[in-house]
Amino acid sequence: MVALPVFLFLSVVLLSSCASKNMLDGKGVPSIVIKNTSILELQSDELRDIKPAKQKPVVAVYPNSFLDYTGQRKSNGQFALFSTAISQAPDAFLIRALKHSGNGNFWTVVERVGLDSLTKERQIIRSTRDSFEEDSTVKPLIFAGLLMQGGVLSYDTNILSGGAGARYLGIGSSKQYREDLITVSLRLVSVSTGEILIETSAQKSLLSVAISQDVFRFLAEGQRLIEVENGKAQNESTSLVLQSAIEECVLDIIKIGIKKGYWKYE
Repeated sequence: MVALPVFLFLSVVLLSSCASKNMLDGKGVPSIVIKNTSILELQSDELRDIKPAKQKPVVAVYPNSFLDYTGQRKSNGQFALFSTAISQAPDAFLIRALKHSGNGNFWTVVERVGLDSLTKERQIIRSTRDSFEEDSTVKPLIFAGLLMQGGVLSYDTNILSGGAGARYLGIGSSKQYREDLITVSLRLVSVSTGEILIETSAQKSLLSVAISQDVFRFLAEGQRLIEVENGKAQNESTSLVLQSAIEECVLDIIKIGIKKGYWKYE
């Protein structure tokens, strides 16, 4: 009966969620919270709810303008796999962040990733209308005055890891954590002059946490052994963290552009 109170005391001391977040000073296990969010929503509420621009800047993202430059492969803790650790279409997250900024009322985003298909389809429309003597007028493509360029610069794995545990009379509990780091860079380029108007970057942590409890006891005068284990692990989504880092860069570019007078809020 004494074992349980002592074990609970040790668990509270070592595994308390109120432990210090200063991991490098060894002041306990950090409080780790992994949000359960959807990739269908913007991760930044501030970017989603930002005020619309008075005159929406027209921006283009080309297929090779935002790539994964890390070359990082997925890791299972023992060896690297052939699958990449990061999505090979990070430009999709950038386009999504731009398109949904201010609930879709801040940027005008023009299609450039599928420009070849778009051009061919417009040619088919003209050819068909000419053949049937219909109005061959096709509205001109919107040209962009700004380009968004950048990429995922680094994916640093296992930059910080640790844990804590307690065991008393065969009853134990432990908590382990690991932190990776994603770095993203983004720049805004003027089409008319080629000048880099704004450059920014963002870093986001990718967290993994595991909690386990176990019981290891001998029964019947040491001749019978009982062992019970229970645990749970949770890994933060790489795609969500990448999306969050890109959104932070877009939000930073909007704020810097406001300060420099490139555009204004309504």
